[in-house]
Amino acid sequence: MTRLSRFVAKTLSLRISLMVVCAIAVLLTAALVVMLQFSWMAVKGKATQKAQQTLDATVQHVDNILLNVEQTAGNIYWDLLSHLNDPQRMSAYSRHLVETNRYITGAAIAFEPNYYKDRGKLFMTYCHRDTSKGNADADAPIIEAHTFGTSPYTEQSWYRVPVDSGRPCWTNPLKNGDTEHEAIITFSLPIYDHSRKVIGVMAVDLSLLLFSEIVQAAKPSPHSYAVLLGSDGSYIVHPDSDKLSHHSVFSLSRQHTNHTIYEAAEAMIDGKSGYKKIRINDTESYIFYKPFQRASAPIRIQQKLGWSVGLIYPKSDIFSSFFHMVYAVVAIAVVSLLLLLLLCKFITHRQLLPLRVLTLQMQRIAEGHYNDTIPASNLGDEMGSLQQHFKQMQKALAKHMGDLQHLTTSLRERGEVLDEANRQAKDADRMKTAFLHNMTNQMITPVSNIGKSIDKMSLAATQEDFNREVDTIGNESKTITEALNNLLNLSMK
Repeated sequence: MTRLSRFVAKTLSLRISLMVVCAIAVLLTAALVVMLQFSWMAVKGKATQKAQQTLDATVQHVDNILLNVEQTAGNIYWDLLSHLNDPQRMSAYSRHLVETNRYITGAAIAFEPNYYKDRGKLFMTYCHRDTSKGNADADAPIIEAHTFGTSPYTEQSWYRVPVDSGRPCWTNPLKNGDTEHEAIITFSLPIYDHSRKVIGVMAVDLSLLLFSEIVQAAKPSPHSYAVLLGSDGSYIVHPDSDKLSHHSVFSLSRQHTNHTIYEAAEAMIDGKSGYKKIRINDTESYIFYKPFQRASAPIRIQQKLGWSVGLIYPKSDIFSSFFHMVYAVVAIAVVSLLLLLLLCKFITHRQLLPLRVLTLQMQRIAEGHYNDTIPASNLGDEMGSLQQHFKQMQKALAKHMGDLQHLTTSLRERGEVLDEANRQAKDADRMKTAFLHNMTNQMITPVSNIGKSIDKMSLAATQEDFNREVDTIGNESKTITEALNNLLNLSMK
């Protein structure tokens, strides 16, 4: 890391390129964030629109199946009213219901106790497709029976509800022990006699598994699926057959302590529309839901079923294309920035080439090669101007250094002359000092003799001694005078 930082610090072209790329990266990141935010909202809006369309199509599809079953049952019902006194035909009617409609997996015709006195207390005929081997299609064999479930049919909801209300109705799904085979949902029509008294019920069954397979065929994404909840929260449509047979949405959410599913289920059961974020098996999803509303049709009973249809839309399905786009855009941005860095490095390297030449020349000049010539530049930009100014500076510096060297030589020569003059002056001073010392020594003796002669003159007893001392003083005076004359002559020279 230290080597890299040092390399970056020493390389101007790389620093400039990094600054340019970083500035562009900041602007590009801001633009990408804004673009991705709008893209996220657009994708979410499109997914919501697609989910609503799928919900509408699912509601219409389910309602078409219900209407088809209701119409089939109604057609047989009106013919059946004309033959209530013929118990033999009841079995044929129930079989005909199963044979003529691929959605109907079972049909039952049951009457109030003792209606057919010669047929025992309870009379019921029931035909259904054999689904014991998991075969629920229209080609499954049809089996006829005279019972359904483990309790008397008069106690079962598909019979009891229409008898008590006197109106056709769809009952909640029958699951677990309420049905001998697979989970079913039943459409029941009360049978009236001529006095408008309910004497029995005709019921047709729809297999929840077959129902789910038909509805699940249409979905907006590979992992999305539709659910249809009954008024009690039981599953009417779901891709998992186990949930169709044993679970309601509330028992499942309590079992897994999944509050998000529970809240969404409550909103659906309350007849609300909208969407919520939920988590199923550690997978984030959105559930879009709306109440199930049946279309109006002639002679159709507008029963409020209390059903709600929902679309489970995994987040990965909704935003998979968005995430792919993000990965692609980020990859393109990174590659583009790397290419931009290389391009900026190449351009700045070429643009700074004259600067590197000047750097080398300045280094040569700093080492003392003042006469190295800086080449002229053909560039008309700032770099060319800088090179020209450096060229002028080099010429001026070379001239100045030449003048300075000449001056230094002159000063050195003058210094040498002054040194010689100083040496001679010192020699002369030494000679003068020696001469003065010598002259002083020469004058000391005569002066001393003169002093002695004067002393003797004062003590002279005779004229002869006096004259002799005078002559001595005169001679010594001449000696001193000659020495002084020589000193004066030497000083004049």
